[in-house]
Amino acid sequence: MAGDEITEEDTVPSHAAPAADDGVAGSSMPVAAESALADSFVHSRLLDSVASFTHHRDVAALDHSLVLSLAELTSAHRVVLAKRAVDGAYVENVVRCVPNAQGAYQLQTDDPDRVDPALKLLHRCMHRLEVQTERVQDMHRLVVPILCDGRAIGALQLDSDMPPAASRPLTEGFARIYANYTALLHESERDKLTGLYNRRSLERQLQRLLYQREQALHEAAAAAPEARGPSAAPAAEQSQVWLAILDIDHFKRINDNYGHVYGDEVILLLAQQMRACFRRSDVLFRFGGEEFVILFGPTGQATVHAVLERFRRRIAEHVFPQVGSVTVSIGYAGVGRHDYPASALDRADKALYFAKQHGRNGTCGYEDLSARGLLGREMAAGSIDLF
Repeated sequence: MAGDEITEEDTVPSHAAPAADDGVAGSSMPVAAESALADSFVHSRLLDSVASFTHHRDVAALDHSLVLSLAELTSAHRVVLAKRAVDGAYVENVVRCVPNAQGAYQLQTDDPDRVDPALKLLHRCMHRLEVQTERVQDMHRLVVPILCDGRAIGALQLDSDMPPAASRPLTEGFARIYANYTALLHESERDKLTGLYNRRSLERQLQRLLYQREQALHEAAAAAPEARGPSAAPAAEQSQVWLAILDIDHFKRINDNYGHVYGDEVILLLAQQMRACFRRSDVLFRFGGEEFVILFGPTGQATVHAVLERFRRRIAEHVFPQVGSVTVSIGYAGVGRHDYPASALDRADKALYFAKQHGRNGTCGYEDLSARGLLGREMAAGSIDLF
């Protein structure tokens, strides 16, 4: 492998203790004890790091802990984690760990679409499934693939003073542990048929988006103190978190007329269309059966409605094998900072029920329907089984 070649500069110097020259056999004992103590400390740090990042049940927190642990253990100049999407079609996430001016490590989440020459070796590593090395000024750059079932789900890049022969075993070990652990998390939080998130993941993902919204509002207020007061309200409304529920119209007929195999194919193809249509920042769920949920990060209602309408039209125009035409009904609602997931789901479900009762193949927003007085108290609960 071209990327695996180890040059003479990469050889690890021997750390064997020098032989005693005074002829006293017992004089080497303090040196051996000190070496053993140092090794024990290193092993303890390593175990602490592994225990720390495998403690997380949230993939984003796991990513941050991984790069931070590797940076601290190697005193790295930079550690980068690049992750591919579930289908492997593109890089969906890039996390960096770099020291600040005071030497404390800071975490950064980068836009994976941004052109960055420093990431070229990461992409090559994921494409070739091979370790890559290069020299960058006075640093050694090592990139190892993160492999799962023979395919690259990502890659780890380490920029440090350590030659690759010294840093490679540790970096590859972390990559293997990360691959195994993320596979377990994937099984617990993803729908087996579609690969979308399952309903167990909703509350955690919703809280993450709400936290991001609060952070963004806080930073905006700190950057422009004069924006506080009544004029700040419209800005807050434009950075709302939204939840949408979509339901395949007449799905029972598809199963009855064509069989469950074709019904599953419709669900699988619909999930593929969701990935292609919605933004990478939007969080997609299959709630079971023919029901799906989308979480939108901070944005305005007009944007959410336009994106959902675009998807609805896309599905209506798509020709599904054997089945032909399929349509979906969609309901959505805003999510408040102290909302329970069940409350937000209930509002979106009422909007979905309204769309179902008024011709299907439509997109309705709870806030708009409520403002127009179209959600009467007599309206029955929708078809979504919340919990």
